[in-house]
Amino acid sequence: VAFVVCRSLEGLKTFSYLEELILDNNLLGNDLLLPRLPHLHTLTLNKNQISFQRNTCKMSNEFYVSAKLKYVKYKLETLLDHLAEVVPSLQYLSLLGNTACPNELVCKEKDEDDYQRYRYFVLHKLKNLKFLDTRKVTRREREEALVRGAFMKVVKPK
Repeated sequence: VAFVVCRSLEGLKTFSYLEELILDNNLLGNDLLLPRLPHLHTLTLNKNQISFQRNTCKMSNEFYVSAKLKYVKYKLETLLDHLAEVVPSLQYLSLLGNTACPNELVCKEKDEDDYQRYRYFVLHKLKNLKFLDTRKVTRREREEALVRGAFMKVVKPK
């Protein structure tokens, strides 16, 4: 389903035995909702509109920023939580070409350290991944993600 300018994946629910899904070069964003696909092991979302910006939910005319209360979440984090829930067999994920995936090819201000922090964060959320983007997940990365991955959000200072 690449290069078709998808904005919605409504019809996928009829393909519950789907194992691979290529959604590159579309207009899919952080609001991406997949149906439960228990057999899906490969998902590529390259060159879409997935970002790492904050979502702020408005409640009672005030903006809450308490991470403990989950009123503010980073958009990539929300997407990764969703993927962990609906595609439990996911082993290969690629997000290249999205602003959520900070690499030097997309943004000159990003470096290898930014990309590695992103990898730790994604691996912290999706513990079964064997490949992320173009690289195999190493034992060392998995261990680092377990210990520090929750703190590796790549954010811009204000």
